[in-house]
Amino acid sequence: MSNKLILVVEDESAIREMIRFALTRAEFRVIEAGNAQEARLRLAEERPDLILMDWMMPGISGVELTRELKSAATTKDIPVIMVTARAEEEDKVRGLNTGCDDYVSKPFSFPELIARISAVIRRAQPGGEEEKLSVDGLEVDVASQRVTAKGSPVHLGPTEYRLLHFFVSHPERVYTREQVLDRVWGQSVYVEERTVDVHIRRLRKALEPHGFDHMIQTVRGTGYRFSERA
Repeated sequence: MSNKLILVVEDESAIREMIRFALTRAEFRVIEAGNAQEARLRLAEERPDLILMDWMMPGISGVELTRELKSAATTKDIPVIMVTARAEEEDKVRGLNTGCDDYVSKPFSFPELIARISAVIRRAQPGGEEEKLSVDGLEVDVASQRVTAKGSPVHLGPTEYRLLHFFVSHPERVYTREQVLDRVWGQSVYVEERTVDVHIRRLRKALEPHGFDHMIQTVRGTGYRFSERA
């Protein structure tokens, strides 16, 4: 990740300075903005590899600015991580609905922040995805599209594989059915939201004999989450 450029959009200068120091130590290059207007100017000057966006800012909020950037052809592909003091799942879902790629809740540790930044940049790069994704003995081999549970093969259909791959790539985050449809089926395909529930049930059924079905969790009134925790 050496030499990757990060745009830090944060209105509090002391927090910007701490983040800049941590990112510089991790060998990232850093440019800063204290508000939406400054962020637009920085983006006009240089294209960053990722934007670290504060949720709450005076004037135009980080949520509004992210929505604006994700709707513009020149900036829609720049990954955005939202930094927020909001811990409620519905707030996190709202942040993801703006198009941000991940979120970090305050207070956060800098090792966690660096890890999340590195992971999002890696996913955004063509061919940059990890060849194998593993969670507690459940392994997804991206190259061969094979899934194993503690060494035993798990037989999945194509859609169930894509679902599992998506969830393992995005752990501990809640996604609505609409978001899952967009990420797994694609925005150009018309599929009813209840189709997600059908394939979730099939995925759980395939994982159940191996003891991993509990990782696909229903969040009542919202959607689904992939988590190791009960």
